[in-house]
Amino acid sequence: MSDKPRVWISRPTFPGVIARLEPYFEVTAEPAEVAFSRSELAARLAGQDAAIVGLKERIGAAEIAGATRLRIVANLSVGYDNLDLDALSAAGIAVSNTADVLNESVADYAWALMLGVARRMSAAERWLRAGHWHATEFKAWLGTDVRGRTLGILGMGRIGQAIARRAAGFGMPVLYHNRSPLPEADERACNARYVDKQQLLRESDFLMLVLPLTAQTRHAIGAPELALMKPTAMLINVARGGIVDDAALAAALRERRLAGAALDVFEGEPAVNPGLLALDNVVLSPHIASATTETRRAMTSVAVDNVLAIFGFGQHAGRPPNILNPNVL
Repeated sequence: MSDKPRVWISRPTFPGVIARLEPYFEVTAEPAEVAFSRSELAARLAGQDAAIVGLKERIGAAEIAGATRLRIVANLSVGYDNLDLDALSAAGIAVSNTADVLNESVADYAWALMLGVARRMSAAERWLRAGHWHATEFKAWLGTDVRGRTLGILGMGRIGQAIARRAAGFGMPVLYHNRSPLPEADERACNARYVDKQQLLRESDFLMLVLPLTAQTRHAIGAPELALMKPTAMLINVARGGIVDDAALAAALRERRLAGAALDVFEGEPAVNPGLLALDNVVLSPHIASATTETRRAMTSVAVDNVLAIFGFGQHAGRPPNILNPNVL
């Protein structure tokens, strides 16, 4: 048996990834997408020195109890709500993410969702495919203009700022709320103005959610927040399921207290609230905002960089670039 450290990759990956790892590691990569049970995940991690995982893998104390050799879990995502950071840190296991490399592709997709819901694109396509289009009607399928409307952003990190920069081309004023205001230079670059959360909800015509899922942000948008929004407003979520109370959102959309929504993420995904599935004023997307070939390759490359660096290999040897708990190093 090889004396190389072992790395497990939880999902199918790009050929170049294996090639980068094999000189230094004994690599096991799953050949197909699998939803592992807790016991199966624990069995996969046992005996591994490193793991590259995705959001489907929920890893906490139970899953790492037998993983006595494990030194790093590299998450293929910016968010890491699938990982119990405290439990992994307590076990001395480093955790990394893929910050920065997906900002632009997620921002592009957020705009695609916003334009799609504003112009009723997905409902119109379903109607056309069902064979209902027999003539063009002047007042059919009327949507909403985006240009000149107020764009609100809840969560103004790198992705939020990338979304805001795109608003200039549509002549949209940008409001945002964050834990703290951006530096003035960053605000100018985004042409954005800081407001409190209630003002953001009241004044936004399109509200983008781009904040991490934490205990504090769970249901940051629920029935009380939706009640503050304009009945003509539209909500776009490219952040995490759980930030929105999906049942409350479905009720607001059904009762036309909110004009529309576009969602790439859901509570309990891949399950989707049945109330949302029944509506024609919501665009639904299967958590694919970062899903471009270029971005997914870049995300995987960053994960590999972090794994190599933990073991003293590669250009970042000894200095993994995306560690979330540097105290364990």
